[in-house]
Amino acid sequence: MTVTLADVAAHAQVSPATVSRVLNGNYPVAAATRERVLRAVDELDYVVNGPASALAAATSDLAGILVNDIADPFFGIMASAIQAEIGGSGGRAGCERLAVVCNTGGSPEQELKYLTLLQRQRAAAVVLTGGAVTDAPHAAAVAAKLRKLTDGGTRVVLCGRPPVAGTGAVTLTFDNLGGARAVTDHLVALGHRRIGCIAGPAERTTTRHRLEGHRLALAAAGIEEDARWTVHGRFDRRSGYEGALELLRRDPSLTALVAANDSVALGACAALRDSGLRIPDDVSVTGFDDLPCSIDAVPALTTVRLPLAEAGARAGRLAMGREDAPGDGTASVRGELMVRGSTEAPRE
Repeated sequence: MTVTLADVAAHAQVSPATVSRVLNGNYPVAAATRERVLRAVDELDYVVNGPASALAAATSDLAGILVNDIADPFFGIMASAIQAEIGGSGGRAGCERLAVVCNTGGSPEQELKYLTLLQRQRAAAVVLTGGAVTDAPHAAAVAAKLRKLTDGGTRVVLCGRPPVAGTGAVTLTFDNLGGARAVTDHLVALGHRRIGCIAGPAERTTTRHRLEGHRLALAAAGIEEDARWTVHGRFDRRSGYEGALELLRRDPSLTALVAANDSVALGACAALRDSGLRIPDDVSVTGFDDLPCSIDAVPALTTVRLPLAEAGARAGRLAMGREDAPGDGTASVRGELMVRGSTEAPRE
């Protein structure tokens, strides 16, 4: 026989209205009463009618996490930390929420589609991770979707993205510019003057900010950048491999390579080895993000550590309303330069 809300109320010796308040989490209830109701839910194995409950409430127990590529550790680490926070207490029956990871594959169209689907499902929260697309029409379309979500009661958090004004979204930005400048400053301080850059996709904000930081460091050192010294590609190992070969073809005298991220840097290292060059004896290499693989590379990779797990956990708490938003709705997450064996002074 199906267990009803009235059955739970009788078992917990409270009114049906009190059970509803506890399960909806939208009204203060004494801790002892709340615990008694939840124990009754568990003992009776009561299951809330999700669609009906969502219709009665402003939002459902669903939360969406948008990532560009779940196979990329950058997104996997953040998504795991976000999901751990979202799956905790705060929802209805069982005090849990269902966190759904939406893999866009880097497609702007897929991103908009998932936002629309989550809006239709009255998602309680939506977290968008990683850099945004700089295309103006797409940015406007995303902003419009985010406004509709927040107007409908959905908490929206941008993790690793620039803020989107007028949407009500809370933002945790990554200091990509500052981190990229620090890593190039490090190479310049070692004495490098001919530094190649394997940048990410030109249309991504992450690429724009990291490339800007790199160029600011060159300019501050009085180094005139050669147009041949920059190539663009995806944020993956293959792009690093092909990009390094292309840069060496354009200018064999380069003494250092700055990579868009650690995966790109590892691909560049493989290309250098296959070309008979030693790291860092002949060419120094740097990455970005400090993914787990970076310290296991031989030599270990000089990189910029972004606290991805910590940022993801904070985004999850913000999405669940368990942490107050920053005063102006935006907080910056800074990176830390990790100097390891893949960089040294250039040889004469």
